[in-house]
Amino acid sequence: MFDPARLREPIVQAPMAGGPSTPALAIAVCEAGGLGFLAAGYKSPKAVREEITAVRSATDQAFGVNLFVPTPVPAEPGSLSSYLRELGADAARLGVELGEARHEDDAWQDKLELLYEQRVAVASFTFGCPGVEVIARLHAVGTAVWITVTDAAEALVAQAAGADALVVQGSEAGGHRGGFSDDDDAGGSAVLALLRLVRRAVKLPLIAAGAIADGAALAAVLCAGATAGQVGTALMLASEAGTNEAQRALLSQPVPTCLTRAFTGRLARGLVNRFLLEHTATAPSAYPEIHHATSPIRAEARRRGDADAFNLWAGEAHELAEARAAAEIILTMGAGARQALAEVSARLSSASA
Repeated sequence: MFDPARLREPIVQAPMAGGPSTPALAIAVCEAGGLGFLAAGYKSPKAVREEITAVRSATDQAFGVNLFVPTPVPAEPGSLSSYLRELGADAARLGVELGEARHEDDAWQDKLELLYEQRVAVASFTFGCPGVEVIARLHAVGTAVWITVTDAAEALVAQAAGADALVVQGSEAGGHRGGFSDDDDAGGSAVLALLRLVRRAVKLPLIAAGAIADGAALAAVLCAGATAGQVGTALMLASEAGTNEAQRALLSQPVPTCLTRAFTGRLARGLVNRFLLEHTATAPSAYPEIHHATSPIRAEARRRGDADAFNLWAGEAHELAEARAAAEIILTMGAGARQALAEVSARLSSASA
């Protein structure tokens, strides 16, 4: 079973669904000594299989695949209908129709069967904890199971279900909040506080996620109890990432971020833009219905390079992202963490002498 403590560089590439995560990015991270990830969310099982094959053809290093746990209950029809009417003007502005606001499970069972067959090193899960039978079956084929948690209560549930490690996601993290619920207070704790709270509750290896964009931040989460840091936004300007050009242009700028349900119906952190400002206050908790409804709007906005009309997922430290090859980002971050730890150790030794 894969052990994150074995990584040459204590860095995990965040699985960024919707475009930024690519096989090329996962391969580069793996070859640099980190753990690369494929994002299975929004993709067909066939597409996920092709990406797994592409990574395996280019590296013999371990890598992971991330799945979204399905939302069990459809959205409340009244609030959803009202929000869809509100989105009509945005669709008209871009000359598209709203997508079907459907509730579905993202081919959950078929993707699980693919993981059982493919026997990848790590399967990580976002938006919930799969059942004990799913985890046991993954263990039976040699796949380690990581669960994303945003509080200590979720960590205890994941531990009881048989998780091998936890991705501890702080409130600073870009993209969707990966915990079990989509409550209004799901913003949660910052990553350093959360690591300490989760460490007190469970003994599993912890993978810290949340605005880790340089070596000093990586060193901080390692000191706070993490085995590795999971980085997403810091890799979005990598040449291997599939990040849209309009978003690339803004990532290194001093643009604020906030949590919103406006684009997908589930809380996620992104750069503030017009669509977010106009719709955050009224967007209900309705994932994946709103995700499907806004999909044509977002696709057309990306095609036009209109950064005010699609989701610009990013963590709070996005200004630190650099346009470099992924391997260089990983190696520089690892070296920076070692330097930061050495400098702190030297200061502490000097102070106690």
